[in-house]
Amino acid sequence: MRGLFGLADKLVDRIARHLVMAGMLMQEDPELAHKHALAARARATRNPMIREVCAETAYAAGKFAEALSEFRAAKRMNGEVYYTPMMADCERALGRADKAIKMDTPDIRMKLDEAGKIELSIVVAGARRDLGQAEAAVQLLETEPLHTKSRAEWVARLRYAYADSLLDCGRKEEAIEWFHRAMAVDGDKLTDAEERLAELTNG
Repeated sequence: MRGLFGLADKLVDRIARHLVMAGMLMQEDPELAHKHALAARARATRNPMIREVCAETAYAAGKFAEALSEFRAAKRMNGEVYYTPMMADCERALGRADKAIKMDTPDIRMKLDEAGKIELSIVVAGARRDLGQAEAAVQLLETEPLHTKSRAEWVARLRYAYADSLLDCGRKEEAIEWFHRAMAVDGDKLTDAEERLAELTNG
């Protein structure tokens, strides 16, 4: 692995095996994936790629304080910002919505790709809602390409977040429309838009 350049060959082989297992297990068993990431970290604590994997597996396992610490460590080492949305989501999960919002800066957005910008908007909109600012959440999400013809994964997540924010504002009919739009592009069932629609239309 290119990210392990400079380490002894025997060490690289051991670490690589742990990282491969972490990647394979992250969805089905994030706790075990995180243990593999920690085993890799124990052998190379100053490697940013390993610290990033530790952060991602901790995040997947719901260990948000630990994930945030690992993301910060990786950022200090490599200066990357592409995991800012996950860092902001960790702050939100830890009950610090205001800190999540402060992470959304023009400088950060300039360095993120399209998917990263969308994810950051989704997280910040959620933080606004945590603070009782549902209208602000709606306004933020309306600055993003809700009507795109793209089938990228972020489209379903963006439309779902928008529908949820509309519902928070008491705009039920519009929310139903956007849950439908989310479901239409969510072939992989990344959201529970179908279930939410059933609740809203049958409840």
